[in-house]
Amino acid sequence: MATKGIVKGIVSNLVTVEVDGPVSQNEICYISVGGVRLMSEVIKVIGQNAYLQVFESTRGMRVGDEAEFMGHMLEVTLGPGMLSRNYDGLQNDLDKMEGVFLKRGEYTFALDHERKWPFKPLAKAGDKVGAGDWLGEVDENFQPHKIMAPFTFEGVYTIKSIAPEGEYTIHDRIATLVAANGEEREVAMTQKWPVKKAITCYREKPRPYKLLETGVRTIDTVNPIVEGGTGFIPGPFGTGKTVLQHAISKQAEADIVIIAACGERANEVVEIFAEFPHLVDPHTGRKLMERTIIIANTSNMPVAAREASVYTAMTIAEYYRSMGLKVLLMADSTSRWAQALREMSNRLEELPGPDAFPMDLSAIIANFYARAGYVELKNGATGSVTFIGTVSPAGGNLKEPVTENTKKVARCFYALEQERADKKRYPAVNPIDSYSKYLEYPEFQDYVAQHISPTWIEKVNEIKTRMLRGKEISEQINILGDDGVPVDYHVTFWKSELIDFVILQQDAFDAVDAVTSLERQEFMLDKVIGICHTEFTFDTFTEVMDYFKQMINIFKQMNYSEYKSEQFNTFDVQAENLLTERRENK
Repeated sequence: MATKGIVKGIVSNLVTVEVDGPVSQNEICYISVGGVRLMSEVIKVIGQNAYLQVFESTRGMRVGDEAEFMGHMLEVTLGPGMLSRNYDGLQNDLDKMEGVFLKRGEYTFALDHERKWPFKPLAKAGDKVGAGDWLGEVDENFQPHKIMAPFTFEGVYTIKSIAPEGEYTIHDRIATLVAANGEEREVAMTQKWPVKKAITCYREKPRPYKLLETGVRTIDTVNPIVEGGTGFIPGPFGTGKTVLQHAISKQAEADIVIIAACGERANEVVEIFAEFPHLVDPHTGRKLMERTIIIANTSNMPVAAREASVYTAMTIAEYYRSMGLKVLLMADSTSRWAQALREMSNRLEELPGPDAFPMDLSAIIANFYARAGYVELKNGATGSVTFIGTVSPAGGNLKEPVTENTKKVARCFYALEQERADKKRYPAVNPIDSYSKYLEYPEFQDYVAQHISPTWIEKVNEIKTRMLRGKEISEQINILGDDGVPVDYHVTFWKSELIDFVILQQDAFDAVDAVTSLERQEFMLDKVIGICHTEFTFDTFTEVMDYFKQMINIFKQMNYSEYKSEQFNTFDVQAENLLTERRENK
């Protein structure tokens, strides 16, 4: 019999309910308010009182309203038909909602009840299977969507029967499995899984090492991220976090892209809805939306739903990873998620940590980021969830708790800088403060040596050193003036500017420069490093400036030209001629 309760106290989205039976942490509860059932989640239990965070507005709720506990945690429905969908944080299909505004207490089923899917069995009667093993597959937007044994299964099951090849709905029985004790279980195409619990149906989770190509030079060349890696992008408002995230999601070598708009302004989320359906996937030539799922939870939705949205997105990502697919999960912004945690913690009157965030904020962030990763499945296939979140620190303060705690767990740090954004140097990623810890991994170094160049890491470290040296000289020039430093210092500074303009800066709105292949990145990096290794002789700092401005202009034109095209090769020859002129005049 379901546990019931009576509302005893209301503080905005925090509701205290006196219960008449057992309840558990994270259990789902519905509170009846004027005939409307509002979904909530248990976040704390003390004696007979359960404290709930309500995922809807609590306006009109009164002491004495009835509550009913469901006996399960917040779950998502997993199955074919999620690609191209627009969900809210509770996995309600937004396209099924009526009207311009979301109605309170209205919940929709995440998938299509009636659509028939072309099923093809991958296992046969008599096979032994366990949780997460592949039983068959259907074609979902040209992706092989695996139908798996439910993740809740424990032990080994024997397939008694499996549906023949044909078309079935998500509710049709596609297999009958028999447990060791003889109990029979019928399996359909869908299953449910609690969002706060990681899906661990894999054999091993080794350290990730395969480079994830994004087409963004300041990431791929300078601070690379890997398949199954973690990274985050902090920066003040207006520095280009959203644009950079959109560029990565469009271009990255991923099978599935999941965008979690967590607490973002409604206009920015609408931009995603309006833009993505029209974008062409550079890898397949079809619409990008075909392999994209959007979890939209705007800043004017109830604060408790922000927390749910990131967990919903991660659980869906883990589901597709279990199919042996490469999943890219982008969350914008985890600061709003942390603010939701802070609000609920404050309402619970818990002991506050730094900046009033929960004391266990570090552990919450670490546990969430740990769910990403590269896995080896039981059948030998591999899958990955690469997670990149953005952080919106108040006033651009990168020392605030969310940024500091995320730095401890994320392997890649892409610090967006207001000064670079003001100079229109986009992406505004600070090349000195940013880092990728994957560059230190021996597995990654071996992978890059085999697939790109044995000297790649050495070149990357060199340009980072040159950028640091250029910054130091820039500060000296600002203090002492152009005439106050030797000409050689100007040469060193302009070599760092060459790296900045040619390698680090990129035009996300240009058809050619927006995406740079690794082959092209290596070619341009070698060209720039070759110039950096060249010894020049100049008489005055103005000669240095004029010469390098010419060189930068030629290379920028190369970046806007198709790789190895006639125009590209013409500019390449011009750069070589300019280099030869100066060499001859040494």
